Amino acid sequence: METIEQIEYKRFLDPSVISKISSLELRARLIVEGFLLGLHKSPYHGFSIEFSQHRPYMQGDSPKDIDWKVYGKSDRFFVKQYEEETNLKSYILLDISKSMTFSSAGRMSKLEYGSQLAASLSYLMLKQKDAVSLSVYADQIKKYLPPNSSRIYLKEIISILSKIVPDSDLSADQGGTNTSFCLNQISDKITKRGLVVIISDFFDDPTHVISAIKKFRFYKNEVIVFQLLDPTERNFSFQKDAIFKDMETGEEITTQPYQIQKSYKDAMESFLKNFKSECLRNGVEYNLIETSNSFDKALFTYLQKRSRLV
Repeated sequence: METIEQIEYKRFLDPSVISKISSLELRARLIVEGFLLGLHKSPYHGFSIEFSQHRPYMQGDSPKDIDWKVYGKSDRFFVKQYEEETNLKSYILLDISKSMTFSSAGRMSKLEYGSQLAASLSYLMLKQKDAVSLSVYADQIKKYLPPNSSRIYLKEIISILSKIVPDSDLSADQGGTNTSFCLNQISDKITKRGLVVIISDFFDDPTHVISAIKKFRFYKNEVIVFQLLDPTERNFSFQKDAIFKDMETGEEITTQPYQIQKSYKDAMESFLKNFKSECLRNGVEYNLIETSNSFDKALFTYLQKRSRLV
């Protein structure tokens, strides 16, 4: 009989998905800070793997680090500097607001999809000995796990994700979503630049959200955005008269979908286009994923694409 822990692992880390992504690596495109031996280049200069440049010898430097060949040619003392390979600090931010719980018939919710994505990326990063942080937020930060590179840290991450259910301490309050406030708070917790992954539907004020994302970029973090949507939210394919209820405010409206479908789709496409444009303009990698896409296929395709670009 399987334990509760084993069931939770399978819920968020499908063995078939893990078998497909285990051979891939999520590398940072930008230079990151750190000091441990890993996959990523550090802006700090040490004495390890790849030669970077020479600098003048200074009092306190070890004589064994002097480049005697350069001394022989210039009669001056220079020390070799090398670029360290370093572990990455990754910060995964998952929106757990009530709008993320939406799902059309037969599909998993955006929240379930996003939780599996967060778990898979955490697994991948810990596997390559990078440090991972998880934040879940709605109207405020509900839970924050600081960066840790221990393999057993995955157990804590899975535990947090498994507790994201209605009416729990990790569910959204009636205040709805306050993405920009939460992102700004998390930004203040990051002391060394790294990789920030934000998973959300981004149904919030786009001006404020982009401003908060820009703060991560201002401090030289690399940022990846995953915008999750249910296909119905994009095509508004409702056929009958219906009552629509805002999942966060409770506000209701009765309408005939065909009367507003075109206006809705135009507004949605404009929102998506502008949000993507602002992300790209500010050096943020943007990915739009619909929950109708097979999760393992979407993740595998993304990681393959990224491995070719880095």
